Amino acid sequence: MVKEMLTGNSAAAWGARLSEVDYIPAFPITPQTEIIEVISQWINDGEMNAKFTNMDSEHSMITAAGTAAATGARVFSATSSQGLLYGYEMLYNVTGWRVPLVLVNVSRGLSAPITLEPDHNDVLSARDSGFIQIHAETCQEILDTILMAYRIAEDERVLLPVLINMDGFYLSFTREPVEVPGKDEVSKFLPEYNPKHAFFKASNPMSQGVAVLGGSAYSYFKYQMHLASLNVLTVHDEVAGEFKRIFGRSYSAIEAFKIDDAEYVIIMSNSFTIKGKAAVNKFREKGLKAGLLRLRLIRPFPSNELKTLLKGKKAVAVIDQNISPGSGGILSKDVTTALYHEPDRPEVILSFIGGLGGKDISHAEFNHIVEEMEKSIETGIVPETQLLYTKNDLDQINNLLNIAGKTLEELRN
Repeated sequence: MVKEMLTGNSAAAWGARLSEVDYIPAFPITPQTEIIEVISQWINDGEMNAKFTNMDSEHSMITAAGTAAATGARVFSATSSQGLLYGYEMLYNVTGWRVPLVLVNVSRGLSAPITLEPDHNDVLSARDSGFIQIHAETCQEILDTILMAYRIAEDERVLLPVLINMDGFYLSFTREPVEVPGKDEVSKFLPEYNPKHAFFKASNPMSQGVAVLGGSAYSYFKYQMHLASLNVLTVHDEVAGEFKRIFGRSYSAIEAFKIDDAEYVIIMSNSFTIKGKAAVNKFREKGLKAGLLRLRLIRPFPSNELKTLLKGKKAVAVIDQNISPGSGGILSKDVTTALYHEPDRPEVILSFIGGLGGKDISHAEFNHIVEEMEKSIETGIVPETQLLYTKNDLDQINNLLNIAGKTLEELRN
């Protein structure tokens, strides 16, 4: 094992290399491109034994990934933002084929307006496709999660593709110290792929739901996919336990930070949880019993673990780095649904939207969240979903409006 300073993208490339993938269909898009550049260079230099194909679009890329996985190849690919949307049709196809490939998404806000910075509407738009979703906080976690993802996806109780998410720029191009394990270590954890379900292996025919006529058969196959996804909750814990035994690093479906005696809990996901942990540390210094839960496994949603961790807490605030127009934060709905029938659930559950398009979440905004939780407990009134937005943010908008107004006036004259 060696320790290197790697970007999130390079860590993802190492995850694919150490997994000894057979095939990488790819299409470049910012901020994902570095992943496939690194992999293609390794293959070109003879350092990685795999087939690399530069496709004409993300739709073709995901199609190629799915069909290759169906033949028994171990497949890896990566995309981002509009690219994920471009291949959207095939997300549902490859899950229906029950093929265990791994796809990394480097989150970037969706157009329009266009931005290069991250939020999670791209990856969460695929939450109902059937892909398992795991969201990472650090560069180390990216590499480790790819190794775990193949174990989970290839388990006969699952046989579903995995979508691993990291934040664009905040993580994809951030260098952090990453422990890169040796091949001997990895082989103890991730054995050579031995598919028992491939479509085109003559020695092992298997019936799968590719084309059906009528709702009965369709319902059967879709519900089987749902049950397989639920199996991930058990399989993930088993794989995480073995990963910890071999590598010494532990990953649960939900990361609990200073939660045991916490009364006020913030729930977040991805790299911005580092900001949340810093805020919790400051609250603790002032004597406030604050804690944080990081949602790592998004699909299937770990409802039972969430219920256990939040039992008896005073207040919960969910920060969604996404927005479902006309509804609000996506993950806050999952959290509320999971807790709704619990007799010992938190007194209040508040919903906030922050970090859209990569906008910073300041400590002042975390202070506001805690103040709102305290106010809601005191008054019994739970406010509607709030957008985290500072006076400085508003000043920037007003300046832009003033510039636009002056320009229009000049044009009129």
